[in-house]
Amino acid sequence: MNIAFFLIPKKEVVYLNINATMRQALERMEYHRYSAVPLLDDEGKYVKTLTEGDLLWMLKNTPDLHFHNTEKIRLTELNYHRKNEPISIHAEMENIISRAMEQNFVPVTDDKGIFIGIIRRREIIEYCADQLLRKKN
Repeated sequence: MNIAFFLIPKKEVVYLNINATMRQALERMEYHRYSAVPLLDDEGKYVKTLTEGDLLWMLKNTPDLHFHNTEKIRLTELNYHRKNEPISIHAEMENIISRAMEQNFVPVTDDKGIFIGIIRRREIIEYCADQLLRKKN
């Protein structure tokens, strides 16, 4: 089955520009209660995924960094601890199951690397559960 069926389109996804500040990321992630968000460049290409852990490690490892001065830190300055590779819109569902074990969502790009949306772990698990039920019957 083609993954386009499971795609949550970009217009429905919370994401940030890679040039945003740490404070903007903290506030947006808190507001939406997300633990990870995709980061895009100015052209709309997927760059990487920002996680709460990335933000926490920056706070821990930066002397004198407090919430009030996180507006001076750009997301480009953070060290990222996970590498969430995007998949092509042409990939098959079976190809992304292993990625979903490691991350909350899988970023999806078009042929030019432009971010077009995500597939959440929930939809992948539902797909796998449905496949198991079909085999039982």
